[in-house]
Amino acid sequence: MTDIPVPPWRKTRVPSAPRTALSRELIVSTGLRIVDAEGLEALSMRRVAQELGTGPASLYAHVANKEELLDLIYDRVMAEIAVPEPDPERWLEQLREMIMDAFRVFGSHADIARVGLANIPTSPNALRIAEGQLAIMLAGGVPPRIAGLMLDRFGLYICADAYESALYVNRQRGSDKDLDAFLEETFGQIREFYQSLPAGRFPLLAGHVDALTGPDGDERFAFGLDLMLRGLASYVQDADADGSPTPKG
Repeated sequence: MTDIPVPPWRKTRVPSAPRTALSRELIVSTGLRIVDAEGLEALSMRRVAQELGTGPASLYAHVANKEELLDLIYDRVMAEIAVPEPDPERWLEQLREMIMDAFRVFGSHADIARVGLANIPTSPNALRIAEGQLAIMLAGGVPPRIAGLMLDRFGLYICADAYESALYVNRQRGSDKDLDAFLEETFGQIREFYQSLPAGRFPLLAGHVDALTGPDGDERFAFGLDLMLRGLASYVQDADADGSPTPKG
């Protein structure tokens, strides 16, 4: 039996593809994908809804607003940071590895580190990392008050440095060069500028250009971190009679 054609006055309804069920997990994953590709400025509830083929209103059943979405994305990123079991014999090394890992993780996710600025740890992974860092420091003999202060300083140092690095990536997006070529051109111009400074007025800046501009971002971050860790280690000693820790000098 041959198929009977549909009369031209009847419109056939082509079934649409089933929509993917919305969930907080899917919304956060989509938001992170946008941030990774285009940065924080590209993220909005409307943009996430467009990526998911729905309207912004449907997202609010799962996420209260953009601020909560940013917090959730930030926490998702921090889930990538490993927290080791404290080892008193190598606590400084563990702390260094953990903080370098955090710097690399934030560096691989555009400018997400900006969310961590002026943000006290309250989300699950932020608390996990804070607890881990405190555990390592206390296991190494760092006094609790000093460990608490350093926890704040480490967070600020990581986020600020990672965010600054991301600003260069944001500038590169507006150019016609890849990131390596953009950075080479940018810092090449800075080197040329310093070399052109009047030597009689700025002899040290003009004479030490390589020392000033040579180290890359990773080396600079590691240098600053090592300074902080050396200072932290100086507090590992017996407290004074009144219980107040003092550096070793």
